[in-house]
Amino acid sequence: MLTLPTKARIAVLVSGGGTNLQALLDAQSSGALHSGEIVLVVSNNSRAYALKRAEAAGVPSAVLTRKGCGGQAEFESALHELLTENAVDLIVLAGFMSILSGEFTAKWDKRIINVHPSLIPSFCGQGFYGLRVHEAALNYGVKVTGATVHFVNEVPDGGRILLQKAVEIRPDDTPETLQKRVMERAEWIILPQAAEMVCANILKKRETGK
Repeated sequence: MLTLPTKARIAVLVSGGGTNLQALLDAQSSGALHSGEIVLVVSNNSRAYALKRAEAAGVPSAVLTRKGCGGQAEFESALHELLTENAVDLIVLAGFMSILSGEFTAKWDKRIINVHPSLIPSFCGQGFYGLRVHEAALNYGVKVTGATVHFVNEVPDGGRILLQKAVEIRPDDTPETLQKRVMERAEWIILPQAAEMVCANILKKRETGK
């Protein structure tokens, strides 16, 4: 009789420091993320510190770049093959600075989640990433911002929202201080929560066959 995996298999895609990856690893260690396990970390930047975090946690990693693969289509083909080889159930974009095509996201429908540092639909979409998001929030004068975890589809930041968490903006905030507060009080909390939620649903569907 075929034994079904007891945990959903997660691949985390990264580009930089890997603080959101660390939040996921910590949640896994504490048991907060228990329906899934991180089995692979993929970076499109060979110098990403996130790769060191993966190594420290004993998680296999790989580096794939558009330039190294010869273009976006070849990059996505290699990525799809790598994920399939590792029997990945869920892809988590954790500071992954590359837009995935509609063709790729369609293959992984409702199996890719992303964390964005604003309360979507505010300050999101093409061109809104990193400090730019927080600069826009401060320039606009909003009093509350936050983070959103959503499914990924062909529209940048356009997939169904899974979780959001609000964070206050202070009068003396800079983009850097606001970025830090949003990460600490929102991103690092709701990303593991959303990953757990989706992984639990994957296991439920696997068990019921629905």
